Amino acid sequence: MRTGKSDISGWLVRPVGRAPWAVLLAVLAACAGHAARVTSDGGMDNAIVVRAARTWLTGGSPYDDPHFLYLPSAVLAAVPQAVLPAAVLRWLVPCAVTALLAVGWACALRLHRVPLGSRLAVFGLTGLAAGFAPFGHLVRLGNWTVTAAVALPLALLLASRGRWTAAGAVVGAAVALKPLLAPVVLLFLFAGRWRALATAVALPALASGAAALLMPDPAGFFTRTLPFLLHGDDGFVRLYEASPAAVLPRLGVPEAAAQALAVAAAGAGVLCAYVRWRRADPGPLRLAETGAGLMLAAFLVSRPSYDHYLLVVLPLLLAGLPYAGSAARVAWFWISLVPQVPGLTWPWLESEKRRAFRDAFTLCVLAVTVARQSAGGAADGRTVDDGDDADGDRSRAGSGAEPVPVRGAPF
Repeated sequence: MRTGKSDISGWLVRPVGRAPWAVLLAVLAACAGHAARVTSDGGMDNAIVVRAARTWLTGGSPYDDPHFLYLPSAVLAAVPQAVLPAAVLRWLVPCAVTALLAVGWACALRLHRVPLGSRLAVFGLTGLAAGFAPFGHLVRLGNWTVTAAVALPLALLLASRGRWTAAGAVVGAAVALKPLLAPVVLLFLFAGRWRALATAVALPALASGAAALLMPDPAGFFTRTLPFLLHGDDGFVRLYEASPAAVLPRLGVPEAAAQALAVAAAGAGVLCAYVRWRRADPGPLRLAETGAGLMLAAFLVSRPSYDHYLLVVLPLLLAGLPYAGSAARVAWFWISLVPQVPGLTWPWLESEKRRAFRDAFTLCVLAVTVARQSAGGAADGRTVDDGDDADGDRSRAGSGAEPVPVRGAPF
């Protein structure tokens, strides 16, 4: 990697001293410690899954709770927590969520071939924990979105090294815990990786099918949860949804029109992600931006869609900062994040029930930024090993790429 003094890419990948590491550890410890003090059962969202497991252990149906939005396999995965005391969960879950978010960031860095001891590694995670509100929200809620935040960069890292079937297994395992990463199967379709696609689909199907046979209501996910996900018929949940389909009706747009706009936007996002994949330029940005584009497109139309879902894609995009032509070098990428700065009060949006408007701004602007980069991004000028496939279909992205600056880029 080039490390000239005027090269921002070189500055980002240089090793960092001990002091920034100490600051990072203090920030992460404070985040987890605060969550442990103000929550119980590991957070409100984690408590929903734990209660579902406890209900099942006592012979009831976990789908009696309309807010349990997971596949049956998640019930079995939550059983170990269900037998632990609340005092243990109170500390264990925030610490585990914080650690998993750090692991996801590390995987995103390695996908982009950024050293784990670099300035970007330390300052980036510090910024996410201290300067991006959804990070703290996710830790306090204990939401299982964290499994997707780890699984997506890990799967893309495996794919970048040619281990597509393993990538499919990672995505499949994450879907079995929470169906959030389901849109990523389109990446395997784009790449023509049929074995990985079959693995990603079969693993959660088999796991959930087997778990459903142990439930008193085997079809509960389809008869109760799926209609809820499709219609979002919950007044409390709707106040915190960030998708245009949920936010626009609050501004007076008819629900049918809002849903149509969201579907159209999601379709355009998927098309841009496909165009990004077909561009087939060397380097890790191809995998990262295609995967992030697919997920952002899904978030535009999914019900529900929360602010902490952004942690599935943001680390992937931010870790690409050293690469010229990346979405993270576009000014609108940073503008989209401004509403998520903790402690920043916005006129007419002071109420917690109105923060969905800020979240919708971040989601929409970030999605448009990634889509524009995907559809018409300029060549990034990176180098690549002669051994890489010419057509890029094997996606050995990043195997020999170097972050290089571009004159006139925002950074």
